[in-house]
Amino acid sequence: MNNDALVLDNIVRTFPQAHGDLHVLRGANLTVRRGEIVAMVGPSGAGKSTLLHIAGLLERPDSGRVLFGGEDCGGLGDDERTTIRRSKLGFVYQYHHLLPEFSALENIVIPQMIAGVPRGQAAERARELLAAMKLSQREGNRPGQLSGGEQQRVAIARALANKPAVLLADEPTGNLDPDTAEDVFAQLIALAKNVGLAAIIATHNPALAARMDRTVRMEHGVLVSV
Repeated sequence: MNNDALVLDNIVRTFPQAHGDLHVLRGANLTVRRGEIVAMVGPSGAGKSTLLHIAGLLERPDSGRVLFGGEDCGGLGDDERTTIRRSKLGFVYQYHHLLPEFSALENIVIPQMIAGVPRGQAAERARELLAAMKLSQREGNRPGQLSGGEQQRVAIARALANKPAVLLADEPTGNLDPDTAEDVFAQLIALAKNVGLAAIIATHNPALAARMDRTVRMEHGVLVSV
């Protein structure tokens, strides 16, 4: 059985600019195995977010391959890519992007229902995730009634709602104070490890990066091991 959850093979991405092309990714390679959590570090503007967008099938590379469980997704159409995002991928961003008019529970239920899960089953799964994130008492609160750390924990639970194989996180604790960031990160790692999730987490925090299974650095458009 192939144990590689995600393979990024020689990813190239260039953006046309008025004064010449901007070569953001110059042949980036990364393999993430099931149950492995990889930290991705590097300065702002180095291409970390672009690589995550490509890994998440939100953007197409100019060349290179993106493989999930050994399947090359490069030639898939938009509908097929959307299906994979819903079923195999979870996303966590620096800002939580919760729907403000819905409760914490509903924010986790909705993506499951979009994926075809019955409401009752989706609510049960949402409550399990909120309990794991220590938010059972806050399930009826809307985002505006939650602290920044609580909002981000709901966002993490939402990302895991459809039981993805791969989690992609872009500075998931970047907007939080150090103590809250530590708490949220610890819960994210514990939950990911508990379900055997593969994850790429972009971060500027070296202390958090050091707690992951391994670290890669974006340098000059390629990834190097740290």
